Amino acid sequence: MNASPGIRITAVPPFGAADVGVLLSVDTASAEPGERAVRGLLGHGHEGEEGVHHLLPHDLAARYARAGDRLAVTLVTTRAVLVRRLAEQPDLLAEFADIPTEGGDAWLPLRRREPATDFVPADRDGEARAVLLIDHPGPVASPEALPAGFEAGESGLAVLNARW
Repeated sequence: MNASPGIRITAVPPFGAADVGVLLSVDTASAEPGERAVRGLLGHGHEGEEGVHHLLPHDLAARYARAGDRLAVTLVTTRAVLVRRLAEQPDLLAEFADIPTEGGDAWLPLRRREPATDFVPADRDGEARAVLLIDHPGPVASPEALPAGFEAGESGLAVLNARW
């Protein structure tokens, strides 16, 4: 899976100046199948309090892997969830028909970024730190612009469960 300019990963202070985490962005205007699939899954969140949508861990999740100086972050879902959630988009589903699942655990990779970084998303209480996902229209000039777009109401924010 190739990375596109519309998806980025960077260490940012998502919750406060001292709390650094992983932030991915997805271009909601992209024609790339992986980003379209993520966009479709984000649209099927479970509504909580006003303006808050929750994704179930099996709907969309993130996987971390380290290889030398690279930190890979892959957005994953199950083939069953993808088929159920995107049934009205058979052309998009066809893009994923021949992609094997990862590690035999039925996780289907949708998007992957693998930057060179020494950042390690620390475990908390035995769980890997969550991945923040910002969806936005069009390319973003800089990682700093992503939180500003969210604050301006131009972007959505999702917190994805992650594991190593």
